[in-house]
Amino acid sequence: MNIGELARRTGSSARSIRHYDKAGLLASHRLDNGYRDFDEVAVPQVMQVARMIRLGFSLEEIATFPPCMLRQVTDAICPDALAAHRERLAEVERQLFDLARLRERLLTLLPPNEGVPHEPS
Repeated sequence: MNIGELARRTGSSARSIRHYDKAGLLASHRLDNGYRDFDEVAVPQVMQVARMIRLGFSLEEIATFPPCMLRQVTDAICPDALAAHRERLAEVERQLFDLARLRERLLTLLPPNEGVPHEPS
C-alpha cells in the first residue's frame, strides 16, 4: 500500500510515517518510481509506534524494544517490554516529584492567596 493509504488507515500523517520508516521501525520497500510501498504489517506497526510516542518513548528507545511490541495493537503490554514500561513510569514519577518540589518552592515566594492557580481537574 502507498503511504497515503497507510496514513488514512492508521490516522498518522505521511510525514510521521516517513520518519518512522527512516528510523527503521517499519518494513517498507521502494517501487520502481521510488515511492515507498508498505505491506499490511505496517498498519499495526505504525499504530504501535504512535502509541509508544504518546506514552513518552523516543524513536531511539522504541527501536530497542522487542519485536513483539510492534506486532500487537492492544492495550496489553508485551511481556518482553515490561521493563521498559516500568522504567518510563519511574521516570514520570521522578518528574512529578521534582515538579511538586518546584511548585512548593514557587508558592513560598508568592504572598498568601495571590494568584495561586487552582488544582487541575
